[in-house]
Amino acid sequence: MATASGKTLTVGLIPADGIGREVIPAARQVLEALPSDVMPARLRFENLNAGFEYFQKHGVALPEETLAALKSDCDGALFGAVSSPSHKVAGYSSPIVGLRKQMDLYANVRPVISSEASTASGKKRAIDMLIIRENTECLYIKDEKQYEDASGKYAIAKRRISEHASRRIGEMAFSMALQRDGMRQLAAAAERTWSGRPKVTIVHKSNVLSVTDGLWRETVRGVYEGNETYRSRVDVEEQLVDSMVYRMFREPEAFDVVVAPNMYGDIISDGAAALVGSLGLVPSANVGDSFVVGEPVHGSAPDIAGKNIANPVAAIRSAAMLLERTGYDAAALVIYRAVDRVLADGTIRTPDLGGSSTTTEVADAVCKQL
Repeated sequence: MATASGKTLTVGLIPADGIGREVIPAARQVLEALPSDVMPARLRFENLNAGFEYFQKHGVALPEETLAALKSDCDGALFGAVSSPSHKVAGYSSPIVGLRKQMDLYANVRPVISSEASTASGKKRAIDMLIIRENTECLYIKDEKQYEDASGKYAIAKRRISEHASRRIGEMAFSMALQRDGMRQLAAAAERTWSGRPKVTIVHKSNVLSVTDGLWRETVRGVYEGNETYRSRVDVEEQLVDSMVYRMFREPEAFDVVVAPNMYGDIISDGAAALVGSLGLVPSANVGDSFVVGEPVHGSAPDIAGKNIANPVAAIRSAAMLLERTGYDAAALVIYRAVDRVLADGTIRTPDLGGSSTTTEVADAVCKQL
C-alpha cells in the first residue's frame, strides 16, 4: 500500500454500472482539486472496466485486465456501483465480490456519523458508529444449487465461516476501536460524540446457527480474551443480529465499533444509512493488508442513472477513506470537513436529501470548500 512519502498515488477508477459513472467522476474531481499543501503526492488515475453492463457486452464482469492493472499499477481504487440481477444469469458473478476475493480485501469498513440522526423514537441523536463487516465469507461465497424432488423445487446455499477470517476481522475491529479512541482524544471534550471507553459489539445469531455463528463468536471473542491491551482498554459486548437492528434504530448512540459476518454487516450498514438520511451519504472502504478500494454504500440506482441527480457525497467520502488508508490523513480530513460544510449549509442538496441540486453542483460545492 502506498504511503504519504510516495511522490505519486495511482488510483484505479471503476465506475461500473448506473450512477457509478456519475459519482466516481465527481470523487475524482474533488481529489484533483486538493491543494498541494495537504496532498503532496501527484495523483494519477487509471480507468478500468467491470460491472453487469460490461458482462452483457463482453461475457465477463471482472476482466483479467482490470485485476492485473490493480495489482501491478495501482495503490488503491474507487468502485462505483454494480447492477447485479436479482435472478440467476449464467456465467455472471458480482464483480465487487470477486474483487474483494482476488485482492484479499477482507474487511468492509463503513462509518455512520451524524450530529442529528433520526431514530425510531422520533428523537434526534448524535452517533459515531463504525461498522466492520467481514468481506470474504458467509453466504456471499455464492455456492448455491437448485434441486427438485416429488414436492417440487428447492434450493440450498452453503455458508462458510472460518477461524482464519474471523480472527483477522476481529483483530481489525479491536485495533480500530483503539485508533478511534486516540483520534477522539485529540478533540475537545465538547466535540466528542462518544465519551466512554472504546467498545466493540460482536454481532451474531449463534442461538440458532450454533456451528457457523458459534465459531464466529468464539473466534472474535478469543481475539479479545487473548490480548491484554484489548482487555484493559476496550469494552466488549455481544448482540444477536435481530436485536442489533432493533437497538440500532432505537438507540444508535449506544454503539461504537460493530463487527459482523458478511451478510449481517451488509444489512446492518445499509439500514444504518437511514439514520443519517440517505445511502448517498454513507461511504465505505474494502480493506486488506496491502490494498484498499473505496466504495459508496449505495447501489447503481438505474431509475436515476444518467440524470445527473445522484448524490456523490458517499463516493467523495469513500475517496477520503482511500486517502486515509494510503497515508494521506491531512488530505482526507480536508475532504471530510469540506463535505460537512456543504451539508451543514444546506443550500446544495440532491433530491434524496429533499433538494434539487445536481451531482455536478454538489461536487463543485465541495471543491469550493477545499
